[in-house]
Amino acid sequence: MISLRAKHFVRKIAMAALGAVILQGPVFAQSLPGKSRTVRYAQGDSLGANYVTSQIISRAIRSLGYRVKMSTLNTTLFFQAVSQGDLDLATDINMPQRMPAFRAVETHAEIIGTGMILGGGINGYLIDRKTATAYGITSLAQMKDPRLATLFGKDGRADLINCDPGWSCGDVVDFQLDQFGLKHTVRSVRGKYETLMVEAVARVKRGEPAFFYAWSPSWVNSALIPGEDVVWLPTPEDALPPNVPNRGSALVPGVAGCAGGADPCRMAMASWNWASVANKRFIAANPAIKALIEQIKFPLETWSDWEFNINKNGANSTNVNRMADEWISQNKGTFDGWVATAKAAA
Repeated sequence: MISLRAKHFVRKIAMAALGAVILQGPVFAQSLPGKSRTVRYAQGDSLGANYVTSQIISRAIRSLGYRVKMSTLNTTLFFQAVSQGDLDLATDINMPQRMPAFRAVETHAEIIGTGMILGGGINGYLIDRKTATAYGITSLAQMKDPRLATLFGKDGRADLINCDPGWSCGDVVDFQLDQFGLKHTVRSVRGKYETLMVEAVARVKRGEPAFFYAWSPSWVNSALIPGEDVVWLPTPEDALPPNVPNRGSALVPGVAGCAGGADPCRMAMASWNWASVANKRFIAANPAIKALIEQIKFPLETWSDWEFNINKNGANSTNVNRMADEWISQNKGTFDGWVATAKAAA
């Protein structure tokens, strides 16, 4: 039999424990750094694997207690909005191509982390493999020859599918065409890139010549496999506009499908990456978000798989969310580790 005195002691311990739980309840609820806060998060207007990462990152941000308000807009408008404090964060800013525009807002914005792609991606010029093989085309410099250029256009000039008018990669291409002496034989075609590339893919599939600028990872190089359907044309030398930084040499080793089997292959520039840009005041007030973003990276192979899936099954929200959910499920330890480290930084 437990004595009355012992029962009273046990009851006191139980009540104290219950009180501790009651007191700790609000503390636990408040331990999430994003409680009652909203992140105004932007993603670019060019559909790709970056939409999958945006969903993964959104889920991580929500795991920190934040609400997420997503916007879709081009980078030029994002830079304006983030500098004015109307948006907080984007994680798919193409660097170094966008560096000139970023410098105009860096008083109010900052780059977070070192990029979302492990090792970075590549940019360059491609033609269909059939024409490259038939005419021995192994360099971009050969497009100076009107007889070769006219294979991809008319009147002795090749039609090169370039980037959207609002994309800075198109400015890099136009600069290089001038620098390499190709202005008289190559016509830069700048329109809606995705629409132009759908036709380019169809041309290659029909066995017709095609000439375009692209990057990897992207849906383009999932639809047209370098080394099988198309080849990269090495550039004659490193050349970038003065306001675009070149982070290392454009000579990239191990590029699959480089024309003539060149290794290293001289691309349009050194490796690029999806950078994260945030409003300075926002990121200073939210160290958990900074700590989260600094950790997040995905292997090039993962990006390529996502791009292939999007090209095959579409960039609709159902498909994008499914890929995000699958990645988190298969990489739960990594995802939870990101969130735990971010909480600890708050």
